[in-house]
Amino acid sequence: MIKVGIVGLGWWGKTLVESVENSDAIRFVSGTTRTMTPEVEAFAKQKGFRLTESYDGLLHHGGVDAVVLATPHSMHATQVMAAAAAGKHIYCEKPFTLTKREAEDAVAAVRRAGVTLAVGYNRRFHPEMTKLRDMIRGGELGIVLHVEATMTFPNALSINPKHWRADKSETPLGGLMPMGVHAIDGMIDLCGPIDHAFAQSFRRAAPIDADDTTSILLRMKEGMSGYLGTMTTTGPGFSFQVFGSKGWLRLEGLTHVAGASSEERRTRLFGTCKFQPVKGEAKVWQAATMDISRVALEAFAKAAAGGPACPVPLDQVIDGVAATEAIIRSAGSGKIERVA
Repeated sequence: MIKVGIVGLGWWGKTLVESVENSDAIRFVSGTTRTMTPEVEAFAKQKGFRLTESYDGLLHHGGVDAVVLATPHSMHATQVMAAAAAGKHIYCEKPFTLTKREAEDAVAAVRRAGVTLAVGYNRRFHPEMTKLRDMIRGGELGIVLHVEATMTFPNALSINPKHWRADKSETPLGGLMPMGVHAIDGMIDLCGPIDHAFAQSFRRAAPIDADDTTSILLRMKEGMSGYLGTMTTTGPGFSFQVFGSKGWLRLEGLTHVAGASSEERRTRLFGTCKFQPVKGEAKVWQAATMDISRVALEAFAKAAAGGPACPVPLDQVIDGVAATEAIIRSAGSGKIERVA
């Protein structure tokens, strides 16, 4: 079992702690956050870990093997490099960094230090994503023509304007960073690197100064096309669909809704699945219930302890950051932008 410190104790940091209660692979023993409140102190006491005043103090805690970063995106690169320098393994929430250069520097630091780095693309771990991946690689969908995803939630309708998630520098293009990067990662996993992107993003209903409606056209290096849409001021939903010359498969589910229970945020992200072949009847089924946050953290813990490597290759993590950079550039320029 590895002993871990949590960095960032907002709603998602708390969710990560809750996801691995009673785990045989990982245990939180320390934590730190920018704003210490009685609520945070009570949570730490209830979950049985101690709080430290600073990130530096946590890194030099002798009983901590690894850190889990549930912090603002702009902090990830420097925090990853500091943890690597301290010899700590790292689980970093997505998006990994805001620029490709930062991602490359952070990954280089991790590789020099010889520590394990995992990035929180937890949807990769669900059995339905594994099944879809196997179908594509086994040729069951034929030639892949197109992949598309839509991710929505109503969180921008109620977010505190002073919260870091309402800051355009932290979350450009509305739902791209909190939600859309999961789909970008899934597309790279299934279809390879993205070559270029065209995006539009704007504000329609958000009461804060933030985009709430974003649509993105993509082209993969291997030739298939892609589409990603995100909206932050409508009902919650998730769909991911791959179209091939032998049929299509669609996965549906939910996104993380502010105020939802920890159990819902961790286990209800996948729901109805449908496979429609070119010939024959469609097959419809319900996805298995799985706490993918727990599975992802335990996979990280086992990799850090010398077990199988994390299933999200770091080169693909960098590809994902480069793709999001191109998407953001395109929304600003109004032009097709190539992925650097």
